[in-house]
Amino acid sequence: MTTIPRLAAFALLAGLVTGCSQNIGKDSGYAAAGNVQQATPQTVEQLSTKVGCKPKMQVDATEIRTAYCKTKEGEFFVNTFKTEKLKDEWMDRAPEYNPHLVGPKWTVLGPLEVLEVLKPTLNGDLHLTDHRVSMTPKPN
Repeated sequence: MTTIPRLAAFALLAGLVTGCSQNIGKDSGYAAAGNVQQATPQTVEQLSTKVGCKPKMQVDATEIRTAYCKTKEGEFFVNTFKTEKLKDEWMDRAPEYNPHLVGPKWTVLGPLEVLEVLKPTLNGDLHLTDHRVSMTPKPN
């Protein structure tokens, strides 16, 4: 399966999750390295602007927003979520063969080569398969 069909299937998955995720629990903070920090969630537009992309909205709902982006680095999807819990539930349903760049209440899905270029700008964790397992080294 090529990248474009995978990305299209992923956008469809995002829409299905939105429709099935009514009454998700209260907002939770972003937990990292054993401490809890409240992060101001970034919007699809803010994340896209950081990497030089004009987002093309695919899903624009209260619980999840998804946009398609294309830059000189490649094609990818930017997703933002109302809560961390919703992000985790969405990622549980995401195809395991797609790497993700993950931050507080957001994910970026695309080819590994593209995510590696975007990672320093977006300051996210790289997850290659299971979203619970970050490939980004943690400082000691």
